[in-house]
Amino acid sequence: MWSAGVTRNSNALDLEAGVFALDEPREIARSLKRSAEMSTRRKSDPFRSAMSMLTFYMNRAGSNLSDERKAVLRRAKDELRRAFGRPPKR
Repeated sequence: MWSAGVTRNSNALDLEAGVFALDEPREIARSLKRSAEMSTRRKSDPFRSAMSMLTFYMNRAGSNLSDERKAVLRRAKDELRRAFGRPPKR
């Protein structure tokens, strides 16, 4: 599947293996933050790059994700905002 290739070989971020399979939203956010901050190829600021990758994954996986998994990933977005000192989404 091409989206899996994008996730693995993103031109913006080198993701840690299994980041989207982690159970804890905070750990997903920390991993994405580390990847975004370490990247030398990203085209926008670290927060936007990390959030874009998470959103991309959620959109591409779509209906293949269980409601429980979607909830974990939505909470990961909130944790990512917190990790970068951004206000929570209302």
